[in-house]
Order: sequence, then C-alpha cells, then structure tokens
Amino acid sequence: MASFNKVILLGNLTRDPEVRYTPKGSAVADLGIAVNRQYTLENGERREEVTFVDVTFWGRTAEIAGEYLKKGRPIFIEGRLQLDTWDDKQSGQKRSRLKVIGENMQMLGARQGGGSDEGDQPRGGPSRPAMPPKTPVPVEPDDDEIPF
Repeated sequence: MASFNKVILLGNLTRDPEVRYTPKGSAVADLGIAVNRQYTLENGERREEVTFVDVTFWGRTAEIAGEYLKKGRPIFIEGRLQLDTWDDKQSGQKRSRLKVIGENMQMLGARQGGGSDEGDQPRGGPSRPAMPPKTPVPVEPDDDEIPF
C-alpha cells in the first residue's frame, strides 16, 4: 500500500529556536510556529483559530534557523509528520504528540535590523528596479577643438 507524509505550513515563530548538538556533532533546532485560520460562521460572524505546531530541523538547516530566526518572524516550512511517544516520569502514563520534522524552510519578510541587502523585498511584493544614474548629455565639441 502506498503512503505519503508531507506537511506544508506558513506561520509565525512563537519562540526563538533552541539549537543543540548531538554527541556526534549534528545540529538540532526545535521551534514553534502559530498557524492562523480565519473563517466565517453561517450568521456572518468572523472567527479565527490558531494552531500551534512544534517543528524540528536537523543539520545545516538547524544551524541556519538558530542564526537567523527570531520570535514573531514569518516562515514557510515543508516537512513530514512524526509521532513521538514516551512514558511520563511523574504519572507513569504513556504520552504522545505529533510534531513536524522540517526538511525545507524559507524565511519570509524583511530582515530585522533595518539594513537593506540585495534580495530583501518589501512585504507588498517586488520593488521597481532602480533607475540608472543620470549621465550628463554630451555637449557637441566646438569646431576649433576637433583635432583633424
């Protein structure tokens, strides 16, 4: 039987990423995002619900997340679902949770810090290309200045 496990999320970070390293040196970053859903009831009332999702990145992607992502920043994530299970130490009960293992990410929005780098785009979309600097129109030389 065929199976398919793919998750695509667009949301805002709920906390700064927490980066740690395994004993073999692989980077692991845990972060949380909030995904909003807006809908309208039959009576016309608008509602919004928020889903909080835990995401884990590995390797170089984890290091990049730790370096550049901050709470509140919008992010696009592609990954897969994974079920974690464990025994609760206090109650002894079996516990579980679904989380996303991030495979790709794209940071959205402008960089924090004010500076403008190539590739930064305002939120409204691509900006107009910069106009080339105006060069003075060459003036016709005087006949006396022509060397031939």
